[in-house]
Amino acid sequence: MNEHYELKICGLQRNLKKVRVKPDLAIASFVMLGDTYLIEKCADALFDKMKGIKGIDMLVCPEAKGIPLTHALAVRLGIDYVVARKSIKGYMENPITSEVKSITTNEKQIIVIDETDAAKLDGKRVCVVDDVVSTGGSLRSLEDVLAKTGCTVISKAAVLLEEGGYDGEDLIYLQKLPVFSV
Repeated sequence: MNEHYELKICGLQRNLKKVRVKPDLAIASFVMLGDTYLIEKCADALFDKMKGIKGIDMLVCPEAKGIPLTHALAVRLGIDYVVARKSIKGYMENPITSEVKSITTNEKQIIVIDETDAAKLDGKRVCVVDDVVSTGGSLRSLEDVLAKTGCTVISKAAVLLEEGGYDGEDLIYLQKLPVFSV
């Protein structure tokens, strides 16, 4: 197995390390954190694709890799965003949670929004943003939590959609990312 996958996106090239996530499956590890130019180029491209969606009041993303992308999109859209955490923090009161099993994580995780962020979301029309969508498990868990906040999810956006998992019909994304048999 070749150890890297060459990703060409938004006029840029990145060499992604292939990482085994199951005995017979490897993924190309896409990490935007710290790659300012990539984040900005992808935010521009997603913003262009999102222009037709009217009435987005707020963005929501799960922590952590999609946070800088969500921030860049929020700046372009002129709106705020909320970050759903993956653990209950000491400052949280009345947290709303949902369990998630991610392809890139060995253990089950939770998605959490506290009552302060839930109040910000109440009555809002939101777009969920992430860096990569694989099986859609994180999206579904986040939507479960958001359903309890009084907001309405009107769109979903990601830089990449991994092949063979989530169907992507309701997702705005820039391109597909292959998975690899081992």
